[in-house]
Amino acid sequence: MNTHEKINYLEFPATDLNVVKTFFHTVFGWQFIDYGPDYTAFSGAGIDGGFYRADISARSSNGSVLVVFYSENLHHTQEKITTAGGQLVKDIFEFPGGRRFHFADPTGNEYAVWSDK
Repeated sequence: MNTHEKINYLEFPATDLNVVKTFFHTVFGWQFIDYGPDYTAFSGAGIDGGFYRADISARSSNGSVLVVFYSENLHHTQEKITTAGGQLVKDIFEFPGGRRFHFADPTGNEYAVWSDK
């Protein structure tokens, strides 16, 4: 749905599009459509977006925006991520409002997952 002046789409760098597609499909069930050899679009993430071929990774330590997922079961989501090849960046920790952890996808982009339980 397109809503006037609301965030509509996100794009991320990825060093290997096939690896990143396999990872996000396996862990989160995302679907992909390729637009040439250097771009793939995803859906099924709560907001649509894409990955473009690049030699860099998006990390919060480098000033990148941190995309945060919600999970009803942090431990289960963390296990799915590491089983699919994601790397734990910060183990589960508490913060005001809940708990979360940070992970990197197989191409090095950093994300977080939080839960209010």
